[in-house]
Amino acid sequence: MKTDSNAPETPATVFLKKHGIAHSNHLYAYEEHGGTKVSARELNVPEHHVVKTLVMEDESARPLIVLMHGDRKVSTKELARQIAVKKVIPCKPEDAHRHTGYMVGGCSPFGTRKALPIYVEKTILDLSLIYINGGRRGYLVGVHPHDLMRALAPKVVQVGQAD
Repeated sequence: MKTDSNAPETPATVFLKKHGIAHSNHLYAYEEHGGTKVSARELNVPEHHVVKTLVMEDESARPLIVLMHGDRKVSTKELARQIAVKKVIPCKPEDAHRHTGYMVGGCSPFGTRKALPIYVEKTILDLSLIYINGGRRGYLVGVHPHDLMRALAPKVVQVGQAD
């Protein structure tokens, strides 16, 4: 892991700067299909503190973002119930890219191409610091959950399941 003050500028970092959100930059060697296990290992942090940005859609193909602990998965059935839709499924990678402007594996909730509804797992807010994608593969930013709440105003849900 390398913390770099010369980290890449992405739509996510532009968003963070514009909103005055302090963040640390963490670059690591991205591994295809490595997921949060790899980033947690490379940053030497618990996988529970690495937050996935998951792009999903409801039965009408309306996109949404779910922020979930790296070591948990989303109960799509429970999410649909809590947000009052019939069903929620993951977006296809090309649809996620079209909605967010980010490639799968480099998707950030900050600076998305379109404003999307964002949902955050309640227990993420209990952490003092989270590591979330900074807008490209192999790049996480460390932010405080209260800053995430202030900047994104996500709706809080309880939809996490053991992975």
